[in-house]
Amino acid sequence: MTDTVLVVDFGAQYARLIARRVREAHVYSEIVPSFISAEEIRARAPKGIIFSGGPKSVYESPAPSIDPGIYELGIPILGLCYGAQLMARQLGGTVSRTGQGEYGRTTLALTASSPLCSDWPATSSVWMSHGDAITAVPEGFVATATTPGAPVAAMHDPDRRLFGLQFHPEVVHTDRGGEVFDHFLIDVCGCAPEWTHVSIIEQQVAAVRAQVGGDRVLCALSGGVDSAVAAALVHKAVGSQLTCVFVDTGLMRAGEADQVEDTFRRQFKVDLVHVKAADRYFAALAGVTDPERKRKIIGELFIRIFEEVARDLGAGDGGPRFLVQGTLYPDVIESGSDTAANIKSHHNVGGLPEDLSFELVEPLRLLFKDEVRAVGEELGLPHEIVWRQPFPGPGLAVRIIGEVTPERAEVLRQADALVVEEIRRAGLYRELWQSFAVMPAVRTVGVMGDGRTYAYPIVIRAVTSDDAMTADWARLPYDLVERIASRIINEVEGVNRVALDVTSKPPGTIEWE
Repeated sequence: MTDTVLVVDFGAQYARLIARRVREAHVYSEIVPSFISAEEIRARAPKGIIFSGGPKSVYESPAPSIDPGIYELGIPILGLCYGAQLMARQLGGTVSRTGQGEYGRTTLALTASSPLCSDWPATSSVWMSHGDAITAVPEGFVATATTPGAPVAAMHDPDRRLFGLQFHPEVVHTDRGGEVFDHFLIDVCGCAPEWTHVSIIEQQVAAVRAQVGGDRVLCALSGGVDSAVAAALVHKAVGSQLTCVFVDTGLMRAGEADQVEDTFRRQFKVDLVHVKAADRYFAALAGVTDPERKRKIIGELFIRIFEEVARDLGAGDGGPRFLVQGTLYPDVIESGSDTAANIKSHHNVGGLPEDLSFELVEPLRLLFKDEVRAVGEELGLPHEIVWRQPFPGPGLAVRIIGEVTPERAEVLRQADALVVEEIRRAGLYRELWQSFAVMPAVRTVGVMGDGRTYAYPIVIRAVTSDDAMTADWARLPYDLVERIASRIINEVEGVNRVALDVTSKPPGTIEWE
């Protein structure tokens, strides 16, 4: 196993970004809750620990804390923002409410040498977001930098290898922030930069083989990036033991089934079962408008269909008892845990039935989307699948706001295909994280051909993002928006109005449900 660095989450909006920055330095990282004990960390034997920032003040009650025994483990620790203040306060320093916060770009001045900023100029630009400030360092620490609003903007204890930074090196607005992580991970912690796409494949192939042995395996194949990469990875591990199941829910994108068939049956020579189940899904979703119920219904029906396929393949008599899913790290985080709120249940995490008869195989569970794409390319998946924009597991059901019907699904499918076609034609497809159509299941009044219409509106949704944890609405060119709107209204029967969603995440989510 490669070296590991643990990121302790104190409720920071940047905790996931810190974890990604560590991985970009080719070191494996994992996010853990702040209530983790020193003994639990000792057992996991990380090479380093990073304390994230957080929205609280160290003086608030309650406020996140950390087991003081962690400082005595001899493991290097880097505290960022709140993490630095907590380290200072717990070890005997002083954190003060100076009344002079810093938010945004700030000038940092070095006052002493630091292993983390060894080649930095005397002054540089960093990103700050704090109200309190460290005003006195603990015994054994040396203050190494200052800013106008932070008397101690950086500190370290050279003997115990403890570091605190008031600024955020994980954000792109901090000059040379990547160097901070490189120095901490490589020079201080002694991590070997071995977390690569090849090593991920090798480790997961070995893990899958160890888990399933000689048993047969089913893979839930949706046609999206995640399930496709998971299928290719498991196929590399167990070969003919794998049977992929593509369930045509009637809620897929245009041309989805043909692409799946071509890639996995013809290119990878994978045993593929194509289940046409649109009628069952529409029947199960009839009258349902609550988005969580939709996700739960879809997730359970997926599993029931897989169980039927397993029985047909001889379950209990050499049939498959393992189920592969393309679950990613953001899926797990957003579906809720002890430290993360349940934003929405992903059908392959929170949407699974309690009486699941399969043992899950999730080779991508700890990966971010960019890592998944890189693994897919390394495995030889077609470019058009690897770089396909994300598509929700429940499909168009969570892009129809209201009851899902065959008619609404077809209208939305056609509108969505036009959005994607024009985005591709404009050369923006790879620049956007997602671009798609949404249908609120209401009708609006319009005028077409001098006559009154009463038809559906379509909303264009396009966002930019690195990992879907946060996202910004894409500033599409007006002529492109006009062209998309014109084509949808003229070519998709039943639509008379087009709107543009200009909401970022937060406060919204990327998908509407």
